[in-house]
This record gives sequence, C-alpha cells and structure tokens, in this order.
Amino acid sequence: MRSELCRYSMLASMGLGLLTAGACKPRENATTSGAVETPSATDTTGRMTSDTSQMAGGKLSDANIVGLLDEANMADSAASALAVTKATSPDVKAFAKLMMNEHHALRVQGQQLAKRLNITPAPPADDPLKPAAEGEMSALKSTPKGAQFDRTYIEQEITIHKAVLDVAGKGHDATQNEDLKKLIEQAKPVIEKHLSKAEEIQKKLGKATA
Repeated sequence: MRSELCRYSMLASMGLGLLTAGACKPRENATTSGAVETPSATDTTGRMTSDTSQMAGGKLSDANIVGLLDEANMADSAASALAVTKATSPDVKAFAKLMMNEHHALRVQGQQLAKRLNITPAPPADDPLKPAAEGEMSALKSTPKGAQFDRTYIEQEITIHKAVLDVAGKGHDATQNEDLKKLIEQAKPVIEKHLSKAEEIQKKLGKATA
C-alpha cells in the first residue's frame, strides 16, 4: 500500500511539473491580444509601413531616443540624396533637396546635444526605423527614373515622416531630460512641415502603383 501511494505521489509531481513548464514557457513575438507581431516595417510589396508599435512594450532610454532621431535624419538624408539624382518632377527634386538640407541640420543639432549631454546614441533592439529606412532605400533603388519614381519617393516620404513623428512623440513622453524634450519640440514642426509638403505634392502626382 505504501509503495502504491509513493507511485501516485511521483506521478502527480511529474504531471504538475509538466504543467508548470508549459505555463512558464515564453511566447515568442506575442502581443497582449494573442496576435504575433511582425518584426519588419515593410509590407509584402517592399514598400515601407509606419508601424512603430513594437516599441510600445518598453520604455525608451535617452540613448535610444537620440539614436532613433539620428537614424531617422541620416536615413532621410541618404534617401533624398538618391532622389535628387532620379527625380524628374521639379517639385519632387526641390523637395528632395529640402529634405537633404533640413534633415542634415536636424542631425547636427541632435549630435551636438548628445555630445553635450554625454549620451552615446543607441537605438533600441526593437528599432522600427532601421527596417523602414532599408525598405525605403530598396524601393527607391528598384524603381526606374521617371514619373513612377517620383510618386514612389513621395509616398515613402509621407510614410516615414508619419513614423518619425510617432517615434518623436514616444521619445518626448519617455525622457525626463528637458534639453532632449526641447530638441524634439523644435524638430516636430519641421517634420510636420515636411509631411504636409509631401502630401501636397502627392495630390499633384497621384499615388504610386503597386
């Protein structure tokens, strides 16, 4: 009888252990709704999306914020430098030159502040802007020069400026550093101006075809 009780006790312990292990196993890339997040910020056509929700689960550090802003300015400067050589619409070419100049200026301001605050830029591990920037550059390189390129570039710029505004807003809420808050507050109307200008141009050109 005693051996029977011991056997049942062992089986119960094993069953409990299996249940515990199953309950504690982490769910990879799961959201609170049970849906699986996609790590990429590009859609199935290779065009960029503005999904920055991947950052919502963790608090951004000042190094993360500075890193994201620097990355955004660098990426837009590079994309616009390419657009200057391939754009055919005078409006698009002028817009690309404006993006090069003003995003370079914004980047310099961010770098100067980072140096003064002794912050080393470090984008978060779930950085949504890197794949977005790579998606934009890929789309621009693969689109031939002409009207379709102009439409593609403007469409990409609308999407990325929306994404950057979202990231900047999250950064402003996350940081306690008043100088960094001020930098974001100064950059926001510039980014909003870029977005508005791109949307005006899109109305003239029409949207890019898939």
